[in-house]
Amino acid sequence: MLKNLSERREAWKTIFLFLVLVVALTSPLHYAIVNLYPSRIYVGAIMWCPAIAAIITLKIKKRPISSLNWNWGDWKYIRLSYVIPALYSIITYVLIWALGFGTLVNTEVILDWANQLGLVGIGTLSPTPIIFISIILLGTVEVIRSAATTLGEEIGWRGFFIYELRKVLSFTGVSLFSGMIWATWHWPVIVYYGNNVILELITFYVVIISMSFMMTYYTFKSKSLWPAVIFHAVSNVYIQKILPPLTTKIEGTEHWLGENGIMFAMVTSVFGIYFWRKAIKEKL
Repeated sequence: MLKNLSERREAWKTIFLFLVLVVALTSPLHYAIVNLYPSRIYVGAIMWCPAIAAIITLKIKKRPISSLNWNWGDWKYIRLSYVIPALYSIITYVLIWALGFGTLVNTEVILDWANQLGLVGIGTLSPTPIIFISIILLGTVEVIRSAATTLGEEIGWRGFFIYELRKVLSFTGVSLFSGMIWATWHWPVIVYYGNNVILELITFYVVIISMSFMMTYYTFKSKSLWPAVIFHAVSNVYIQKILPPLTTKIEGTEHWLGENGIMFAMVTSVFGIYFWRKAIKEKL
């Protein structure tokens, strides 16, 4: 954290400039996602707005793009950035199944899921190997595909933004502030597509801020933006593409399920608190 007042003031100006650029670049795409169809084609573009904003900010400030932490870093943090989001997603759905908020799908649904994934001829197999093959494919190929878009977000949020915040805030402040901004950046989509908007906004903020603590920890420990890219991609794939199709919804429990569900918020908050305490102990 910077001590010099003029340097701190300059850091806040850089942070403000970056955020203004993010809003300016994102706003037309948020409008498109909400009002134009098919909305999906704008999602990839919007996820690259933080990266573009970071690059423009660096150019304005006459700082090289190479100043971002492009190095791969220690493989340990890459591995953990896969394991942790996969683990909290799995724990979330194990609790959902165990507590009766949802049930594992039947054979027919599993076969239909396999067909949707394009696994031609997979119907000759029993459901168990289908599940394993599907999870392996989604957990590798789909994570790589997803990383192509999460890279855009993470160049901006974790590659640039949190390092600027680190100049003026503690680890706790960086994680909270960046998490709040990151969550707020998504609000038009939550408000427009949400079913129970107030509840989903609350759970979404809890999830995103909790993830912010985890991802900030791994970014600072590894001195690389790549663990955050992997972490973000894995979290999206497991909580959006792998576990929900394996779950049959029970009427009246919908608010417990999915990435905006209560259970996911509860589980990620426990992980977030753990990484917050871990970072404080390590004086990160």
